[in-house]
Amino acid sequence: MDGNGRWAKAHGVPRVMGHNAGMQAMKKIVIATSNMGIKYLTVYAFSTENWKRSTEEVSGIFNLIVKYVNSELEELDENNVHINIFGEYDMLPKASVDAINKMVGRLADNDGLVFNIALNYGGRDEILRSVKEIVAEGKDPDELTEDDISKHLYSGSAHFDVPDPDLIIRTSGEERMSNFLTWQAAYSELMFTDTLWPDFAPEEYTEMIEAYSNRDRRFGGRKEADK
Repeated sequence: MDGNGRWAKAHGVPRVMGHNAGMQAMKKIVIATSNMGIKYLTVYAFSTENWKRSTEEVSGIFNLIVKYVNSELEELDENNVHINIFGEYDMLPKASVDAINKMVGRLADNDGLVFNIALNYGGRDEILRSVKEIVAEGKDPDELTEDDISKHLYSGSAHFDVPDPDLIIRTSGEERMSNFLTWQAAYSELMFTDTLWPDFAPEEYTEMIEAYSNRDRRFGGRKEADK
């Protein structure tokens, strides 16, 4: 969800207002995702690199988390949304951690849209964490498989069991992955748009989903007709 800061600059408002507008855009996309019958949605909310930003901006983002939980929890529950957190979010301020724990606990038994929020998350950090856990378990390196690593990622834990993403969309004109789901994205389809995240509307989102549905995904293989 990229472009909140540039949106704020273009509108002559503080950066935190851009993040607030981004939060409203996220709500619309969550609703659109659920309405389309998509089972899994993962958003990159705060990366391990985002700590480099100003204290004011980082604090503003964390305050928005509390605001989001307080304002949206009832609606999320009514719509049967289940939420997972990817990342070491316990490093956030206590108020944010408490709000997140409240949200995750309240929605734990829901079985509708699985909404994953990557928070204090980094793809390489996730892989490193996975390998450390495997080493700690005493796994024989010669017996190590890709499934072993996948099962130790946030997405593959016993509680989450989230499949690899079919489609990854990045807004604001940037065309790179920026440490997002590094392992899981090996065969994901990629789409990019110049639209800043706060302006990313359900209509454009739906168009991209429709375009994705017409892509031919072979996962390294060939079409049956070409074999």
